[in-house]
Amino acid sequence: MGGTREARELAEIASGERGFDIVSSLAGRVRDPVLPAGAVRLGGFGGADGLRDWLAANGIEVVIDATHPFAGTMSAHAATAAASLGLPLLHVRRPGWSERQGDNWIRVPDLAGAAAAELGERVFLTIGRQGVGAFAALTQPWFLIRSIDPPTGPLPPNHELLLARGPFTAQDEGRLLTRQRIDVLVTKDSGGELTEAKLEAARAVGIPVVMIDRPALPAGAAVVAEVADAWQWLRRQAG
Repeated sequence: MGGTREARELAEIASGERGFDIVSSLAGRVRDPVLPAGAVRLGGFGGADGLRDWLAANGIEVVIDATHPFAGTMSAHAATAAASLGLPLLHVRRPGWSERQGDNWIRVPDLAGAAAAELGERVFLTIGRQGVGAFAALTQPWFLIRSIDPPTGPLPPNHELLLARGPFTAQDEGRLLTRQRIDVLVTKDSGGELTEAKLEAARAVGIPVVMIDRPALPAGAAVVAEVADAWQWLRRQAG
């Protein structure tokens, strides 16, 4: 279950090894996704029951959840489906970001908490295309909304849409913040290097960051942070 850099790296390793038959599942929410090596399945399953049925019908023996850290529903479905079939399950989650000297972060538990925070007048919203509707009722701030594909659903009345795919440099991010006169950054604690430059830029120009915490993984989940550890776990399952 992929869609992340970690999932692509793991698929690349495993698809080149004898004895492994790998299928990567992508949710299909990005219009032009970066595809991993090997077989790929696009689209949802229809909940935990649909995932369970697909796993059983396709003779799947091991499940690895390497979805985005904010794909909480999908991770919960994976745990339910794998448990119902008695399949080994591993969650691969890159570490979240950590505050550094000079940062001014406001931690919030979810999108609703971010929308209720003190956002200033000009907001850089970098939460992906889903969830933007949580800010649609805010009529005072102006939003620069950046996503790979256009958001779905309602948008705040005062906004500009910027379609772009990372990685971004700290220099470019800093110029963007200055040019657009941004006074607060709103983002998810996705972790990783691909989009970390915006945090460096916010630190450099001295603006606060509203940081949305990750959803919790299912209780008792087996979790690793590194692709190498996931690969070793997978090889152990193969015996």
